[in-house]
Amino acid sequence: MHFAKPAPLALAAALALAAFGAQAQSQVKVYGLVDLSIGSSQEVGVGKPVKSTLDSGKMTTSYYGLSGSEDLGGGLSGLFKLESFLRADNGEQGRFTNDPQFSRTASVGLSHKDYGQLTLGRNTTALFLSTLSFNAFGDSFGYSPSIRHYFGSGQNAVTGDTGWSDSIAYASPSWNGWRFGAASAAKEANASTASNGGNWSVNLAYASGPLAAALVVQDVEKDGAATVADTHTTQLNASYDFGVAKLFAQYATVENRSTGIDSDLSGLGVRVPAGPGALIAQWGQNSPDSGAERNTYSVGYLYPLSKRTELYATAMKDELDGQPSGHSYSAGMRLRF
Repeated sequence: MHFAKPAPLALAAALALAAFGAQAQSQVKVYGLVDLSIGSSQEVGVGKPVKSTLDSGKMTTSYYGLSGSEDLGGGLSGLFKLESFLRADNGEQGRFTNDPQFSRTASVGLSHKDYGQLTLGRNTTALFLSTLSFNAFGDSFGYSPSIRHYFGSGQNAVTGDTGWSDSIAYASPSWNGWRFGAASAAKEANASTASNGGNWSVNLAYASGPLAAALVVQDVEKDGAATVADTHTTQLNASYDFGVAKLFAQYATVENRSTGIDSDLSGLGVRVPAGPGALIAQWGQNSPDSGAERNTYSVGYLYPLSKRTELYATAMKDELDGQPSGHSYSAGMRLRF
């Protein structure tokens, strides 16, 4: 007799049922986001053909998660978080084939109201969180120039993924608007894989009223891996909410120690309330000291149907010196639960 292999969503449902049974001892949440859109795309440097597709995760990568905390007394809490990416257009697990089950987050830790939070496992990097927080398109891998330039493919991008496995991360509480964080990923290897040379990052952020700013320094080293592996990134961000518009600015230097190519990454964005929703626009530039410069322009409109459900329409132009430009258009919906 053949038994089907349990599907990822079935596993999530089982975890959720177990979570509800444990709520007497702790606080557990099941949550996630589903993002689907219809559109057309033409990648930069490729030219024709233009592809018309139904895609998952163009504005926010679809995912589901389970998190919980337990009050240990004296202001101390134990916590855990398990989050998995999902391709909602075909129901497959992960961002791509062979993406680990909980590649978004898989961590356990301790949190204290006065001393901050310490987590172990697979943690989201401070560089990714800072990049999404200071651009008008947030964490959109489909349309954010910042996300595409920092975390896309190519020799001039940052390496190390948006999350680090085998890592320990600390996040401070807010001290008069100031926050500090640090993370390190262990150097690990086995007989069949190249060693991880060890990653680290530090970050400092400030937020008070309409002003926010952040500084992130990140170092990624993967011994024996691809030629684009070893990078050192310093990023500075700022935003200011004028009420009638919120402005975003980013600047970073990325030093690729494997190729010897350094890149300057710049970004400017704006979010303007318009009718029931908001108009968003973002420009990003990746300027290497050797090779072609890249400029990306995105515009969009966000139309909320409720606090959790939103419609959107977006357009992007992607330019790479000496190559055919890319164009993308989408209309879609994302729902948080």
